[in-house]
Amino acid sequence: MHRVNVALHELFQALSDPYRIRIVRLMLESKSELCLCELSEALEEPEYKLSRHVKILKSSGLIASARDGKWIYHSLVKDEKYLKLLHKAVTVFPDSENQLARDLTRFKKRMNMRESGRCRQPSRVTEENQRARK
Repeated sequence: MHRVNVALHELFQALSDPYRIRIVRLMLESKSELCLCELSEALEEPEYKLSRHVKILKSSGLIASARDGKWIYHSLVKDEKYLKLLHKAVTVFPDSENQLARDLTRFKKRMNMRESGRCRQPSRVTEENQRARK
């Protein structure tokens, strides 16, 4: 069981950023562990930007990480009752811009690239790709 002593305000602080909310929502919808390169492609952000957000979510006790060779997989911590309630709140909150649906579409394409159920290909999202989209 994954336990972290964290204050309530730290949980909400961790969820105060739109990218961190998108990461949690994507993890809730995917129901699987994700690596940073998969998150990068789903959210269309470079890995170095998302790694800071993942670190904050991890230090707040919202996600856990496990290493598999050179890959690190991140998953939601679900074994605390208060986290289940927080997950429910994040899930039912309206997504007025339909961002989750777009993230999920990109995520599903990326999941098709897995080998034996594991991510084995680095992200193709770079700073230049991101600038070109805007």
